Amino acid sequence: MKQLSVEHLLGIKYLNKNDLELIFETAAHFKEVINRPIKKVPSLRDITIANLFFENSTRTKLSFELAEKRLSADVINFSASQSSVKKGETLIDTVNNILSMKVDIVVMRHSNVGAGIFLSKHVDAKIINAGDGTHEHPTQALLDSFSMREALNSDLKGKKILIVGDVLHSRVALSNIFALQLQGAKVKVCGPTTLIPRYISTLGVEVETNLKKALEWCDVANVLRVQHERMDIKYFPSTREYTQLFGINKEILDNLGKKIVIMHPGPINRGVELTSDVADSNQSIILNQVENGVAVRMAVIYLLAQQIKR
Repeated sequence: MKQLSVEHLLGIKYLNKNDLELIFETAAHFKEVINRPIKKVPSLRDITIANLFFENSTRTKLSFELAEKRLSADVINFSASQSSVKKGETLIDTVNNILSMKVDIVVMRHSNVGAGIFLSKHVDAKIINAGDGTHEHPTQALLDSFSMREALNSDLKGKKILIVGDVLHSRVALSNIFALQLQGAKVKVCGPTTLIPRYISTLGVEVETNLKKALEWCDVANVLRVQHERMDIKYFPSTREYTQLFGINKEILDNLGKKIVIMHPGPINRGVELTSDVADSNQSIILNQVENGVAVRMAVIYLLAQQIKR
């Protein structure tokens, strides 16, 4: 039985290429399972999983919960806004209280960078990072790569992948860059210079500020949301100007002279980064990403659960 080289899923940067291939192989199997009339497997009947979301989340939380239930695990949902965290309880105390309920795996989203790493050193459970600050969001990058491979009907070696939008505040972008480079893809980013992090060139990623040129170059465009909630200053003059320069509409795509794949991790600001006729077009694989998210998260949970010693 093949195993992951890591004990937790804290970030893509801790994985190797074999780990990615094992996750994709397992996810393909689970995708088959969730498309059957009976969508459940008894694989994790004796495993208890706690979902700890210290930041708001709809899609990721639902996706993890569905993945856990499809695997027949017992699930505890914890929302910081309705917990003792509001009364000043520390992260360690919160988690230890949950672990005393004999929890095997913790899925955590937290606003602090490195929260998952901190936790993995202090508690005896498998940790899955569901997003830490502006750092990483590994399962999103895994489902994005899985969806790209499916759409292109090949691996990603030599493929040209463009990440468009608010790269600075995006944990999805960083995880995607690591995952794509592990698979031998070429990566470019595009957006206002104020929303491109300074360190990006140290990762071997090219920057293109002209959207039309960037789209002409790529096979896949992964479009990111402008994260207004993380902005404490103005990074561009107006939403209207952002849309004029970096929004993708049907006319732009039709004038490319080739078909590219359009992706978005959600939620979409329709009419800002993508128009509805692009988001809902046959070039868009946004709904496939959602479906693949459940299969990929089932794969990650299943593979980590195999390492739990009973």
